[in-house]
Amino acid sequence: MTVPMQTMTETKWTFRGNGGLEAASAITVRGILDQVMANLNGGDRRAIVPLGQGDPSAFPCFRTARVAEDAVVDAVRSAEFNCYAPTVGILPARRAIADHLSRDLPYKLSPDDVYLTIGGTQAIEVVVTALARPGANILLPRPGYPCYVARAALCGLEVRYFDLLPDKGWEVDLERVEDLADANTVVMVIINPGNPCGTVFSYQHLKEIAETARKLGIMVIADEVYDHLAFRDTPFVPMGVFASITPVLTVGSLSKRWIVPGWRLGWVATNDPSGFLKDTGVVESIVGFLNVSPDPATFVQAAIPQILKRTNEEFFSKVLRTLREAADICYDKIREMPCFTCPKRPEGSMFAMVKLNSSLLEDIEDDLDFCVKLAREESVVVLPGMALGMKNWLRITFAVEPASLEDGLERMKAFCQRHVKKQHQRSIRSLELYCNL
Repeated sequence: MTVPMQTMTETKWTFRGNGGLEAASAITVRGILDQVMANLNGGDRRAIVPLGQGDPSAFPCFRTARVAEDAVVDAVRSAEFNCYAPTVGILPARRAIADHLSRDLPYKLSPDDVYLTIGGTQAIEVVVTALARPGANILLPRPGYPCYVARAALCGLEVRYFDLLPDKGWEVDLERVEDLADANTVVMVIINPGNPCGTVFSYQHLKEIAETARKLGIMVIADEVYDHLAFRDTPFVPMGVFASITPVLTVGSLSKRWIVPGWRLGWVATNDPSGFLKDTGVVESIVGFLNVSPDPATFVQAAIPQILKRTNEEFFSKVLRTLREAADICYDKIREMPCFTCPKRPEGSMFAMVKLNSSLLEDIEDDLDFCVKLAREESVVVLPGMALGMKNWLRITFAVEPASLEDGLERMKAFCQRHVKKQHQRSIRSLELYCNL
């Protein structure tokens, strides 16, 4: 029976959309980049240069290892992995990841310490949700990764920010961490290698972080999605090395090191030799969350043992060489633009944080305005720092084809020259000549 339209119009409907989801999505990298990309000029025939998101998989120089592709194909063709997976992931994959992570630790992880997730994003969702409780707060780095902010908001966790110090190589302001923490603080998050700063924390600094967490009685979430993507003098050290000082939940992923973000395979590893995470119910909460959430594709899980075992060092070395070359191009080109300052040459991950001096530019209000107009005029996409808690900063991704990166940065330079304020042109020209000596 058809209900008259007038009757439906007059009905007082009881349902409403969840406004919290819309608000949370607006502060994600994707949400902010969508705002920027909406301003791209469809009439510009030049290729869009994507310097906003860390996904180098579209570029031939960053293609994943052939053995990784073969492992997935073999898993699919076996017809043995078309089924549902166990809640925590299939045993061979968890065992392979536990062995893989244990190579860098002073103790051995077991398969029961590893929980498979749909990429690093779901791993973040798992660990934040597992620790949420009424009245609790979480300490996040600034600049940081906004997915933690969005997830905390949805879980009702209060967010408190500690700064990463640009004049100290983006190290954690540990004094500020101690000032922020109280009896309701449950965890602090560190991201190493650093997104968005391109940093790699030293062994000593990581130990100081662990000691501070123990002093405060809190645990550490170690976001190591960019693990081993360290291409200068400071080696990558996993936070789990210090788990005897304070419990550590490690967030990891296949996405970045193997250049396969679309495969959506991540993990949470409990680094807890003293058993505190079990005693306090954290492990039980992780399993409970996974019981009511979807799993990563079973055939990708099945490919993990072969991917971890057979990928040779030459693949990793090539990726690091390419990233180092691109990081140098990015840093050196940025130094040619007087309206930018990059505090430190990137050492790892795929990003650089760049300070914008908008006072030198005409008709540029702030970082978001800069990115919107850059997209419109030059078809170059950069992430505004406001998405990461840093107004008038930019995050630039250098994990693109070197030729494309140079092209994008040259367009940025042309954009800045076009928008420079008249009274600054002479002094800027003198500075450029000085830098080129």
